[in-house]
Amino acid sequence: MTTQNGRVRDAVTAARRVVVKIGSSSLTTATGGLAEKRVDALVDILGRLAAEGREVVLVSSGAIAAGLAPLGLPRRPRDLATQQAAASVGQGLLIGRYAASFARHGRTVGQVLLTVDDVTRRAHYRNAYRTLRKLLDLRAVPIVNENDTVATQEIRFGDNDRLAALVAALVHADLLVLLSDVDALWTGDPTRPQSTRISEVHGDADLAGITIGGAGRSGVGTGGMVTKVEAARIATGFGIPVVLTAADLAGPALAGEPVGTLFHPQRQRPTARLFWLAHATSPRGRLHLDPGAVAAVVGRRKSLLPAGITAVDGTFTAGDPVDLVDTAGASVARGLVNYDAVELPGLLGRSTSELAAALGPAYEREVVHRDDLVLL
Repeated sequence: MTTQNGRVRDAVTAARRVVVKIGSSSLTTATGGLAEKRVDALVDILGRLAAEGREVVLVSSGAIAAGLAPLGLPRRPRDLATQQAAASVGQGLLIGRYAASFARHGRTVGQVLLTVDDVTRRAHYRNAYRTLRKLLDLRAVPIVNENDTVATQEIRFGDNDRLAALVAALVHADLLVLLSDVDALWTGDPTRPQSTRISEVHGDADLAGITIGGAGRSGVGTGGMVTKVEAARIATGFGIPVVLTAADLAGPALAGEPVGTLFHPQRQRPTARLFWLAHATSPRGRLHLDPGAVAAVVGRRKSLLPAGITAVDGTFTAGDPVDLVDTAGASVARGLVNYDAVELPGLLGRSTSELAAALGPAYEREVVHRDDLVLL
């Protein structure tokens, strides 16, 4: 297969399950409010993709931006409470527009709003996966966004580029497409004549010496090229190819034409939930390990026991992510802790059998189980 622009990208045309992320600046006006023609143009492309029998998950920004105009806000607010208020108004407008637009293609949409807790705590993670999987089984189009109405700074993904990469890993996607107002990754500012488009990226070596910009000039989004490149790293690290291009090139990009930038994947996929733990969470505390515990956790992939911990930093509760650090203070692993921070100091340096005899059988358990631990 060939196109007028060259060879079709096989990684794109062979993808059966596709995650597409669209940014706020591509869906809304600079003053807030949905650009309905842009929404419809994107949906027409994704509707055709679904009609071909391919599964589509849409990660859509735009809730806060869509809520600006109805609330009389001249620009994206900086304080969290006003952002949450704008999101609560805008999210309904956004999903309503998508529902109406996809209905033209005979497709039902399902809204999925996520926070970090939804993808790091085991029960929540499984629920998120089951919901997305069932929506796809029912031929619906899941539309995913961060739950900006309730998310606090401590439990935010940070940007929807990162969220899209993690959703792609969650559903074991075959392709991630990041759409924005920039047509590709460039070696520098695209407006400068000496800058050139980067067609393909095979690894970090291809990014050496490249100037990567921050958020765009529209003022309605939170990301930028930095977040898109990091999202590409996350997805390709899970074995998922990534295409980065402009929203108005979505059609050619999803047809496999060599537009934008293609990030090639690594070959092996890690365990999905642990992949999320490594990339979607921020540690709530640190556990300092002695050399024997470092060797057991890192070298032999063992669970972390109280006997190997020398000190505890931070405020956390059971189930929170914590970093495990070596004697030099370097993080070697991240895991979900089974104790509250206030409980741990009295347990340090003691064996589980000793603790069970002194405090009861409930204390004969790991501080971090190996199934809830990922090496960094």
